[in-house]
Amino acid sequence: MKAVCLLSGGMDSSTLAYLAKSEGYDICALHLNYGQRTEGKELACAKKIASLLDAQELIEVDVGYFSQFGTSSLTDREMAMEAFDPDRTLVPNTYVPFRNANLLSIATSFAEANGAEAIYIGVQSLDYSGYPDCRPQFIDAFQKVIDLGTKETTKITLKTPFIRMTKTDILRVGMKLGVPYEHTWSCYRNEGKACGTCGSCHFRQEAFAALGMKDPIEYEG
Repeated sequence: MKAVCLLSGGMDSSTLAYLAKSEGYDICALHLNYGQRTEGKELACAKKIASLLDAQELIEVDVGYFSQFGTSSLTDREMAMEAFDPDRTLVPNTYVPFRNANLLSIATSFAEANGAEAIYIGVQSLDYSGYPDCRPQFIDAFQKVIDLGTKETTKITLKTPFIRMTKTDILRVGMKLGVPYEHTWSCYRNEGKACGTCGSCHFRQEAFAALGMKDPIEYEG
């Protein structure tokens, strides 16, 4: 069995790839560069994780057009990146408009071309961002898109095992699987030492603290 795993090099996607491997799939890793601030660091982490998993291949695709669209502080360096705010009610400015639909479309092409039976994506909807393209309803709708937009003989299942998990739940799974979190990167802002203040850093640190563990990456301050 083969599975296309969207592998950003982050905590969730790396755990996801290890989970797919544990479920008997050979890994076809797909990494997307979309002009994010930490593009180089994420790619290095993705390559390391893919290597440790003996992935069949790691395909790197440039989708830098997101930077041309703007409106996200991940890709637009003119925008100030928001720090985590527990009282936030609106979608944070790190949201990249309709990103997951773009990534899943590319993953579907890759999966169909290579005869993969599954696509794994590490979206979660409980404790994180409120991104609309991480909701279960969106994933259900995209499964229908896959079914309708591929050959009749193609059967690809979109797998999102973390969608109703918290970051702490995901870390707990990863520890059982032996995920090397020292080779993962979550920070949205920095490539050297993690900032510790962006939303992604916040939830990563919170998860490690909840399990009484030390995060193996370095933080500023």
